[in-house]
Amino acid sequence: MSLHSPQAHSSRPPANERPKFGPQAQATGPRGPLRPGMASGEKAISFGPSLKRLIGHLAPHRIAIFFVIAMTILGTGLSALGPAILGSATDLIFNAAVRDRAPIDFEAVGRVLMLALAVYLGFFVFSALAAFIINGVVQRSIYRLRQQVSDKITRLPLQYFDAQPRGELLSRVTNDVDNISQSLQQTLSQILSNLFTLISVVVMMFVVSWQLAIVALVTIPIALALTVFIGKRSQKLFAKTWKSTGELNSQIEEAYTGHDLVTVFGRRREVRAAFAQKNAELYDASFGAQFISGIIMPVMFFIGNLNYVAIAVFGGLMVASGTLGIGAIQAFVQYSRQFTHPITALASMANLLQSGIASAERVFEVLDAPEESADRDGSLPDEIEGRVTFENVTFGYTLERPLIHGLSLVAEPGSTIAIVGPTGAGKTTLVNLILRFYELQGGRIAIDGVDIASVPRRELRDHIGMVLQDTWLFGGTIRDNIAYGGDNATESEIVAAAEASYADRFIRTLPDGYDTVINDEATNLSSGEKQLLTIARAFLSNPDILILDEATSSVDTRTEVLVQKAMSRLRADRTSFVIAHRLSTIRDADVILVMEDGAIVEQGSHDALIATHGAYYRLYQSQFAAGLVEDSE
Repeated sequence: MSLHSPQAHSSRPPANERPKFGPQAQATGPRGPLRPGMASGEKAISFGPSLKRLIGHLAPHRIAIFFVIAMTILGTGLSALGPAILGSATDLIFNAAVRDRAPIDFEAVGRVLMLALAVYLGFFVFSALAAFIINGVVQRSIYRLRQQVSDKITRLPLQYFDAQPRGELLSRVTNDVDNISQSLQQTLSQILSNLFTLISVVVMMFVVSWQLAIVALVTIPIALALTVFIGKRSQKLFAKTWKSTGELNSQIEEAYTGHDLVTVFGRRREVRAAFAQKNAELYDASFGAQFISGIIMPVMFFIGNLNYVAIAVFGGLMVASGTLGIGAIQAFVQYSRQFTHPITALASMANLLQSGIASAERVFEVLDAPEESADRDGSLPDEIEGRVTFENVTFGYTLERPLIHGLSLVAEPGSTIAIVGPTGAGKTTLVNLILRFYELQGGRIAIDGVDIASVPRRELRDHIGMVLQDTWLFGGTIRDNIAYGGDNATESEIVAAAEASYADRFIRTLPDGYDTVINDEATNLSSGEKQLLTIARAFLSNPDILILDEATSSVDTRTEVLVQKAMSRLRADRTSFVIAHRLSTIRDADVILVMEDGAIVEQGSHDALIATHGAYYRLYQSQFAAGLVEDSE
């Protein structure tokens, strides 16, 4: 198995071709600028459809949710009986002590109070059980959502990652998913509980006094209208909040990873200014969203107090006229408080729900992004000779600007093909097309006569090894990083790969040898040492086709000589594509391709191309004048 995942994906199109990103650049689509991480034709923020889709992620737990609803109905129903039961206890005491002037039947009052205690205890049990189940449902659903996002990322084409900052995507995968989890966790059970409480209380209010119930219900349309009015305005601000969060994370990520360069070039003031700007934008959006949505609570309290005043006035008149008992008015006052509480709570939940839906839309944009084309069921021969054929290949990172057009070439089995040319000529793009990191816009590429577009990507990449100029190492031991190039690699195979790449000599000088732990940024190794480890990884992968993208650029001159010898052994009996800027490293190549503007302008051996005094000769002379190559003539 070859190295084909994270390291391969670190290769990006040339800076002058790939979509730009950053604070002052946007990706573009057929309809104009796109927000980072969004596909062309994005839809406007829509609360209803997004909420429906988010709830759809809970569908696999419909039985548990049905059980939660049943528990909530039972619990809220018992809670709604409490004031009526306590009202009957008040009537027992009031009627005996005031109306009948008789001894109070404390035994009867005790039975009523025990019944109330049992009712409230049942409410607690049912509510706790419902909360426990709904929490499990939410966490399992978010776990599945994270898995879907992770799986989606593996199916996205490189164009998607090229079009946006890494910090923006990381913010969606982490911050936005966490915000969805918190929003559902805090709102789902509360919404169910308060909704059924409201229904239960309304029913009991009509049972106690339909006249006072009508007075209390007058406030519902007012509360709903205000909630909708405020919610529409806060939703846009919450969406802007999480968008600003992603942009701020991206700015921090870029500044942190490039901290050395920021310091060297004295750009800390500019970085602080950029951070201050993004931080201010996030503050403005967050303040606006929280302020507008926060108005809901005091508005609901105000409406609840008006409702309480109306009930107190009309209820007092009914008691005075004898049409309503004192216990009934006591119960109704309790119901009025229970009536306004769920309305206020539901309104406050809108704050969290708006924020959660805004994050959900950002996550759904990732899930809805166009994926790589589906793999076909073709296959390469069991024994690969390594003939790679380009037939009239056309490709561009944008349809309007093809980078490679009508390119044809044949790499014979076991040959070494060197690719040279100025920056932006399409050298790296050419080898990326072999790996199907990008899909062709015309022509085809074949390995031993089999169109690579008909072969599953994983099978194709299992036969190709790649060493890039930009090294990629993960946090772990040196042994683990080398072993990444092969399945179930043995200790002897790992050591042999390190010896072949001349990495063994420096590894054994480390205090822990092969057990030395590489930190997350691999800052405890030099650039040359990191490059040697990636070369050792390629040795271990034992590929049929080898791609070297300026693989020796980070090593010193003495190490380069050793690595060149190792590379010669590695390239033996393998078709190899070598991208080089230092022409001294590819003199022994079987064929040298000279590329300019996406086309092959010259091809041949080193001596033959020097003799023609063409493009290669000019490149060679420019490096000779700079002292980068030795005169071979």
